Amino acid sequence: MLDLDRFVADCRGALAADAGGHRHVREVVGRAVDDPAGLMAAIGEPQRAGLNVVYRAPDLTVLNLVWGPNMVLMPHDHRMWAVIGIYTGREDNIFWRRLEGGRVEAAGAKALGVRDCTVLGKDIVHSVVNPIPRLTGALHVYGGDFFGVERSEWDPETLNERPYDGQKVVRMFEESNAALAAR
Repeated sequence: MLDLDRFVADCRGALAADAGGHRHVREVVGRAVDDPAGLMAAIGEPQRAGLNVVYRAPDLTVLNLVWGPNMVLMPHDHRMWAVIGIYTGREDNIFWRRLEGGRVEAAGAKALGVRDCTVLGKDIVHSVVNPIPRLTGALHVYGGDFFGVERSEWDPETLNERPYDGQKVVRMFEESNAALAAR
């Protein structure tokens, strides 16, 4: 079974060993999601959608991110690297290329399933879809304070850039939980 305090300590050690980079953090996250049952024994099986903070510091944030059934999150950036590891369900990412004038266009995609782990660079713009009708759980580790950085999101219809609205995202998770409860 995964020990969350040890996991965070290992991420901190990997961050120091890689001079603030993500290469060694990816190895730590990969090991954690390679044992989905052990990971769920440590953090619990997902019961509701949400951005659950495991650890937060100026140089590292660890989230247990649970996507609601069929949940969709508009294009957004992080302005820091991220390592994503899936321990249950599936997360589909669409990657976007920035255009002049603040717009974006689709540039690629990657589907992540149980035991998959990937790195997003600090300049990546992506949108996320949970394409299945049940909760998806993932460890998201960020190379900075995920909640302390100004970021951008893009309108899903016009693809125009605007300031990231964290409260709107929280509402999206709560709406997903309300829909889940009504089933």
